[in-house]
Amino acid sequence: PFQKLVNQGLILGEDGQKMSKSRGNVVNPDDVVEEYGADSLRLYEMFMGPLEQVKPWSMKGVEGVYRFLARVWRLAFETNQEGEWTMRAALADVEPAKSTNKVVHATIKKVGEDIEAMSFNTAIAQMMVCTNELTGLEQVPVRSLDALLQVLNPFAPHLTEEIHAQLAAAFPGAVAAGNLSGHTWPTYDESALVEDELEIVIQINGKVRDKMTVAKEASKEEVEALALARDKVGEHIAGLTVRKVIVVPGRLVNVVAN
Repeated sequence: PFQKLVNQGLILGEDGQKMSKSRGNVVNPDDVVEEYGADSLRLYEMFMGPLEQVKPWSMKGVEGVYRFLARVWRLAFETNQEGEWTMRAALADVEPAKSTNKVVHATIKKVGEDIEAMSFNTAIAQMMVCTNELTGLEQVPVRSLDALLQVLNPFAPHLTEEIHAQLAAAFPGAVAAGNLSGHTWPTYDESALVEDELEIVIQINGKVRDKMTVAKEASKEEVEALALARDKVGEHIAGLTVRKVIVVPGRLVNVVAN
């Protein structure tokens, strides 16, 4: 009657033993929901590790997931002088920077693929990466935040629906109204994922001394010139004669000097 069977791994008690009343290590989900919310419970169970593996329960893990969801909430809201939650002033209907857009579209891609593969823990890890990216911005693009909410929705429906509803009311031209659960799954832009810059390691006589970012299409001559112009490189080759500069495209520059 089915094409694929997935056996979920057993969840052990915090002591690493099988849960049983006699051991006193049974976790009551109602208690977890009461203290941390249903979204935290749901998200933690999928973040514990690979679905098929046996895993021990950890209340510290639940607390960590709860803090993650609180960070998502604070992307949209802040407290005023009266201690009331209000929409963040940092939210704006602006185009995201290229680096931010890349993280958002990489998240849409990975979460979609990981859900299909039932790799829920790695999907959540990627959403944490995206949250970190948006948290570090002075101005948060509301469309990027809503894209994060869309892929997080199957994991944390209560939180994401609440945030989305308020974003849709505040930014009607940027955020579509209606429940996220009824929206079409977002699609990622392949062009946004293309690497147009590379990080190059700079070695001096085989020892790593610096790193730099260069355009992907930069020539060997351009990469060499940029490396030799670096302050750290200048400090290490002061008083020496550069005998050779070896450029390995896309990877490293090795300056040979004595």
